[in-house]
Amino acid sequence: MPPVAFLNPFLRTSQPPQIVAVIPARYASSRLPGKPLADIAGQPMIEHVYRRAADTPGVDAVIVATDDERIAAAVERFGGIARMTRAAHQTGTDRVAEIALELPCDIIVNVQGDLPLIEPGMIAEVIEPLSADAAVTMSTLCRATADASEYQNPNVVKVVTDRNGDALYFSRAPIPYVRDSRGPAEGGHYVHVGLYGYRREFLIAFAALPRTPLEQAESLEQLRALEHGFRIRTVETKYESIEVDTLEDLERVRRAVAVAARA
Repeated sequence: MPPVAFLNPFLRTSQPPQIVAVIPARYASSRLPGKPLADIAGQPMIEHVYRRAADTPGVDAVIVATDDERIAAAVERFGGIARMTRAAHQTGTDRVAEIALELPCDIIVNVQGDLPLIEPGMIAEVIEPLSADAAVTMSTLCRATADASEYQNPNVVKVVTDRNGDALYFSRAPIPYVRDSRGPAEGGHYVHVGLYGYRREFLIAFAALPRTPLEQAESLEQLRALEHGFRIRTVETKYESIEVDTLEDLERVRRAVAVAARA
């Protein structure tokens, strides 16, 4: 596969990028160390994520934000753009925000580095509300589910929204709680898809906010925005992807890529 020829947003030009996808990637992982470099069909996982982000209509530039020289070197080998960040960041958002300080763009998309099968359409969906409405400062995705095991799984984050699509709450618990067999009156249950879009200025301000009690209780950084009174616009997606947290997830991805290659 040829190198990724893409705009370098750090080179000052007369037409700076408007939309930049930033992929936070760290080597350390308690369950799968080094997963950004895990081989998938002869390419590191980070390359799969990068190329799919680069294929998204409207995205002007893609950057990998990492604290590990091995990851940066792998990105540069396939022709991508990598930027080193501090190692002490507690979240991917903090890592992306450090990069945002240097970017001359309007919109930044935080694309997780462990989504090698992410559909470019998902990235486009998270960008759309920011492009359409100047009042929207942060956006994310959700997906309807009728799977009871997924709904009950504390490793799967759930979300409830208001009638405008703005998030009311995110939780690892099953929300909304259903008192009887009728179920939710409208819309069903939704799981959160951890892809975020931000206006650059908001992202920088958000990362500087103090951590909040609900954020720490649920270990969900997006609750920091809600607890500080900011809105998060959600978009329902029909796409599904596989987040690689374990070796089993990685094998599922490898099988899916192999099947797609034979098709």
